[in-house]
Amino acid sequence: INCFSVCLLNVLTEFIYVITAFNLAYPITPWKFKLSCMPRNTTYDFLLPAGISKNTSNLSGHYEALVETKLNSSGTYLSNLSSRTTFHCCFWSEEDKNCSVHADNIEGKAFVSTVNSLVFQQTGANWNIQCWMKEDLKLFICYMESLFKSPFKNYDLKVHLLYLLLEVLEESPLLPQKSSFQIVQCNCSVHECCECHVPVPTVKINYTLLMYLKITSGGVIFHSPPMSVQPINVVKPDPPLGLCMKITDTGNLKISWSSPTLVPFQLQYQVKYSENSTKNMRKADEIVSATSLLVDSVLPGSSYEVQVRSKRLDGPGIWSDWSTPLTFTTQDVIYFPPKILTTVGSNVSFHCIYKNENKIISSKKIVWWMNLAEKIPQSQYDVVGDHVSKVTFPNLNATKPRGKFTYDAVYCCNEHECHHRYAELYVIDVNINISCETDGYLTKMTCRWSPSAIQSLVGSTLQLRYQRSSLYCSDVPSIHPISEPKDCHLQRDGFYECLFQPIFLLSGYTMWIRINHSLGSLDSPPTCVIPDSVVKPLPPSSVKAEITVKIGLLKISWEKPVFPENNLQFQIRYGLSGKKVQWKVFEVYDAKLKSASFPVPDLCAVYAVQVRCKRLDGLGYWSNWSTPAYTIVTDIKVPIRGPEFWRIINEDNTKKERNVTLLWKPLMKNDSLCSVRRYVVKHHTSRNGTWSEDVGNHTKFTFLWTEQAHSVTVLAVNSIGASSANFNLTFSWPMSKVNIVQSLSAYPLNSSCVILSWMLSPSDYNLMYFILEWKILHEDNEIKWLRIPSSVKKYYVHDHFIPIEKYQFSLYPIFMEGVGKPKIIDSFTQDDEKHQHDAGLYVIVPIIISSSILLLGTLLISHQRMKKLFWEDVPNPKNCSWAQGLNFQKVPFSV
Repeated sequence: INCFSVCLLNVLTEFIYVITAFNLAYPITPWKFKLSCMPRNTTYDFLLPAGISKNTSNLSGHYEALVETKLNSSGTYLSNLSSRTTFHCCFWSEEDKNCSVHADNIEGKAFVSTVNSLVFQQTGANWNIQCWMKEDLKLFICYMESLFKSPFKNYDLKVHLLYLLLEVLEESPLLPQKSSFQIVQCNCSVHECCECHVPVPTVKINYTLLMYLKITSGGVIFHSPPMSVQPINVVKPDPPLGLCMKITDTGNLKISWSSPTLVPFQLQYQVKYSENSTKNMRKADEIVSATSLLVDSVLPGSSYEVQVRSKRLDGPGIWSDWSTPLTFTTQDVIYFPPKILTTVGSNVSFHCIYKNENKIISSKKIVWWMNLAEKIPQSQYDVVGDHVSKVTFPNLNATKPRGKFTYDAVYCCNEHECHHRYAELYVIDVNINISCETDGYLTKMTCRWSPSAIQSLVGSTLQLRYQRSSLYCSDVPSIHPISEPKDCHLQRDGFYECLFQPIFLLSGYTMWIRINHSLGSLDSPPTCVIPDSVVKPLPPSSVKAEITVKIGLLKISWEKPVFPENNLQFQIRYGLSGKKVQWKVFEVYDAKLKSASFPVPDLCAVYAVQVRCKRLDGLGYWSNWSTPAYTIVTDIKVPIRGPEFWRIINEDNTKKERNVTLLWKPLMKNDSLCSVRRYVVKHHTSRNGTWSEDVGNHTKFTFLWTEQAHSVTVLAVNSIGASSANFNLTFSWPMSKVNIVQSLSAYPLNSSCVILSWMLSPSDYNLMYFILEWKILHEDNEIKWLRIPSSVKKYYVHDHFIPIEKYQFSLYPIFMEGVGKPKIIDSFTQDDEKHQHDAGLYVIVPIIISSSILLLGTLLISHQRMKKLFWEDVPNPKNCSWAQGLNFQKVPFSV
């Protein structure tokens, strides 16, 4: 029971004050209350609402109210100073139905004696007041509304609110000093409604706000009794936002909303809604603590209107304003869920309620179609209720996009027709491969994955989520309910790349891709990665390559990277240096080795070499290839052999001397290993013994042949030494007359090849090989020659032969004892026409065979075309009605 008595005192000064004493401030309630102050002998029936008790026996405190009236400017003295009037003030609300309005036992009386105060005595003050704290917890608001028009309509109404924030409200019989109060002016409208704003620091919302009103009107200043409140107890939230209605997967209507901001306490919500359908109409009002409400028994073609407001759940508070009404109308065909997003291999179900011409179709008469092209078998149907049909799709395959449609349309149909509305089925393959790689410094791990498998799902976002275990991975990775997201960035190659830094080498990182969509979220199968098991080492350093001297092997050496500390295997790739290197690979599995040697086919070439490494146990990745190293061409061994050589002899019959000029071709790298610095001609005669002559890099050398036999050998010399295997040639007067070549024939095959054949007679000498010479007859051009093995009796000479020229061919038998007598011919053999004719057959016969095949093909094609032209005019019985039933084989034709 809240009842307050006020005694008014009229003091004769420049102003007249009416003051009462107090010992308790009125606690403001979280709802609207009324402040009524009236003279003692006034009737209150017109002020108090029905049901309020007028019991005057219960008093709760001693109060003073202050009324100040300003004297008029003429200085008129008050004539009724001796009159006394007692005022009573009462606070009441809908929750407090008792109010006492009599105050005979109050200590102190109020005295008012002025013309203006008499008017106040007749009308008093009567206000509706509501105070609340805004949801942002920064502004305290009091709203006041006068219950009847002010009698001082000729004067301006001004209202001020004086307030003081106290950490603890002391039980003191005295009001704090007036100077300690802060004052704010209230905004008042012409309708005598006022709104007062008091800023409250957030840290002081639990303090006590002590305040009173100062109302000025028509020269009267009225000070209300003091009021107190804790702002935290009168918080008024903002109306809920995002009001939404939709049909759930179970066929219910879900009403959902969200709070506008975060308040420091939990809210409760009041939901009022109405339903209007062809079958029934209903209204409901429910209070819930969640931000959603389910309405069951939803029917097609129904209309729903919803509003929501909020209030503090535990403790006092004020209801927010109602949200803006939202209207939702269900369709004639209800699918629940209307859309499904799922993964390959899963099983999903759709439900449907079908309404046709204000009549709900029986579930037994409903059929289902996919994309209006494929009727779904009845074995997949289920009857859930009288009007609810269900279809199930087992073990789904990925949806194949059809133009701009990235889903399958599922139709719920009557037996005879289908409604144009349909449900949407999205089936996505979420098998996304995530590969991770730890860098060679063991400081970071990079993971990559491709979104190509789910690019068809428009409006989806992808996010890598992970959960780190303290040590290693579980046998079967699973999605953990508590996980963290990881930022990933799209690369130019279409892959997303995510960086983990720092990392825990032995921890297990379970990660998966979450596909977020308006229809829900999907997770790819999880994979677990241990950073220590996916290390990509740094490439080996200090790589060197060389061809070993005297041994002739390609040797590669390197330095192992510092990390990881595991045993490593190595891979060497090598190839001839050039624009496109044809690489060959050599494996090294011994972790202790820092070098490897192996043979290569060409010891005198430049090789490019690179090395990479990987953990010996097979975990992790191969490192990048090292920077290439190159071999340098140097002499590896002494030349394998000396050069092949031949001679040109110029005879001087008068002096019986012969000048011999030796000719040889430069030694190739593979024979010289790998260069020739000079050539040395070694002589041997029976008279002068053995001597050598250095000819430098020349490939021609002339000496005088004076003795019966003169043997020469040409040696190749490099930085290592002289060639070990060499060709010898002995010039002997007696051997130059030995003739074992009985015949020599030359047959031109074409302009680039001549066939030579010969016959030998028996000989006691040791035949080593043949030397064949050829040149254009009667011309002093360069002689060409080549060495032919002794076992050969026919040889193909490849050169550019001019058909109109005549050639001289000379065949020399070379014995160990010396050079024998040559067989010389100056023209091609007489039966060369026969060989030429035989050679021509090789060209003519293929031409004849090809022409025959072409002619046969032409005849077959002509035959088919003639047959087609002949039967073109004969009618087809299937196309001509008059020709049907006729047998053209028996119909007689007349010409």
